[in-house]
Amino acid sequence: MKRNIAKAFALFAAVLLLSSTVLETSAHARAAGGRSIGSRGTRSYSTPGTTYRQSTPSQQSTPSPMQQPQMQQPSAGGGFLRSMAGGIAGGLLGGMLFRGLAGAGGMGYGGGGIGLFDILLLAGIGYLIYRMVRRRRGEAQLQSVSTGYGSQGYDAYQQSVPASYRVEEPARDDVQTGLSHLRQMDPGFDEGRFKDLVMDNFFKIQGGWMNRDLQALSPLLTPEMQGVFREDIERLLREGRVNRLENIAVRSVELAEVWQEAGQDYVTALIYANLLDYTTDERGSVLEGSKTEPVKFEEYWTFTRPVGNNSWRLAAINQK
Repeated sequence: MKRNIAKAFALFAAVLLLSSTVLETSAHARAAGGRSIGSRGTRSYSTPGTTYRQSTPSQQSTPSPMQQPQMQQPSAGGGFLRSMAGGIAGGLLGGMLFRGLAGAGGMGYGGGGIGLFDILLLAGIGYLIYRMVRRRRGEAQLQSVSTGYGSQGYDAYQQSVPASYRVEEPARDDVQTGLSHLRQMDPGFDEGRFKDLVMDNFFKIQGGWMNRDLQALSPLLTPEMQGVFREDIERLLREGRVNRLENIAVRSVELAEVWQEAGQDYVTALIYANLLDYTTDERGSVLEGSKTEPVKFEEYWTFTRPVGNNSWRLAAINQK
């Protein structure tokens, strides 16, 4: 009996793992492998391109009772469905246990205990209940955001929160503000020339990646990024694989974020590019990708340097 239960849960776990694997999007093999790597300082855990500003002191006034956030009431439909699903699962579980006890006590009902099919059925129902509850919670969260945390909206909610815990809001002028701060220590900084530098380094890094040449890449990368690229290049060398990148074209480069922290300048640029991206073995036989179908992608590349007129290095790559 214990072996059957263990097999059932092992099978169920394998099905879930296979499902999650199939649903994952395939990553291309270009530099960074189509994944997000590196560090953006204190903004590492924020979405690139989403900029922030601190709340002003005037927003720290005491809110009126009408400005207090209102709690969302759970929908009756969700509670009914969860109760019904729970009742079905409870009934099935009770029936299984009853059959198991009857079989164990020799009461002549013909029961053989909880079978493998019963375990799988119960596990499947439990998973469906979990998915349903999770989906409804997500819908409730989206509804609370769309309604602005109450009748007075998000701004009123922000005023009711102490300044030390207040969520920062998007600011449209973050790039220009950041550029003005950057130019205080580097008056000669030019946005156009920086975009050209981004494109030049983009080509150099892709070329060094394709040639598996960490020595050529090192001056263009922060120490953290050097470590990431080193691991990837060593893996390619062990496996005897070469990532071929051809016909690289950068369609646009736009500044998404500019800021300073801890004595460092940071600039995040959104790069829109396309290229032929495929992987071969050492003999040139194609293993992955296509030699004829170009890959289009948008990535955020963050560059950093010590404050002032110093050399820029790639600190992070984030997928849009």
